[in-house]
Amino acid sequence: MKTLNLFIASLFITAIAAVAQSPAEAPAAPKSSEPNPDLAPISAIGAHVCGIHFYSGNMKRQLIAQHYCAHLSDEVLQCVLYDSEKKDARLIGVEYIVSAKIFESLPADEKKFWHSHNYEVKSGALTAPGAPEAAEKDLMKVLIGTYGKTWHTWQVDRGDKLPLGIPQLMMAFTKDGQLDPKIAAERDRLYSISVAAKKAARADIPDAKIDPGADAWQKGSAVQLDLKTVSMTK
Repeated sequence: MKTLNLFIASLFITAIAAVAQSPAEAPAAPKSSEPNPDLAPISAIGAHVCGIHFYSGNMKRQLIAQHYCAHLSDEVLQCVLYDSEKKDARLIGVEYIVSAKIFESLPADEKKFWHSHNYEVKSGALTAPGAPEAAEKDLMKVLIGTYGKTWHTWQVDRGDKLPLGIPQLMMAFTKDGQLDPKIAAERDRLYSISVAAKKAARADIPDAKIDPGADAWQKGSAVQLDLKTVSMTK
């Protein structure tokens, strides 16, 4: 069985490809190649994936999310999410990604928070910016069988200037007709790619078996957080 260890290897290939430049374009080498020990968790990030999320309970609210990921173990990946690739990008949330083996072991109530990645991969909605087609496809072959748990803390799609309110649970698409064509076109323009072309290129990737506990919103009852006041315990 393929694990996220292979997934991480593919992601690092993607990351390297994304920053590859000609000698004339390459930035000057840093004075030291040693990682800053004070930034160890940040230094562990070595991959960039671009996806499109929607709010659990409201598929009309869709937005592009830039994922910057690092591996926690062979079967667990943790990603910080930004609203762009710019230096001043806003940190809008987090996503945790686990293997099918781990997901299958979770209790039913926990599985409600997680989404599958099968359709994201097959539809072309998920991409690895800057990666060669072959490297991206190898990555998708591993990612297709994983599951993600995503929380957005900053609702930039509604114009919030700060991360207001409580975290929002996000989900991923599971069939044709769900992805907003305008959002797809925006992402396509961003990287000069085509969702349709990605979908065609991935048609031969075998579908993953999806655990029925994932994508709980499809059963008509979406999960979302609720704010409440509790008595202070001393």
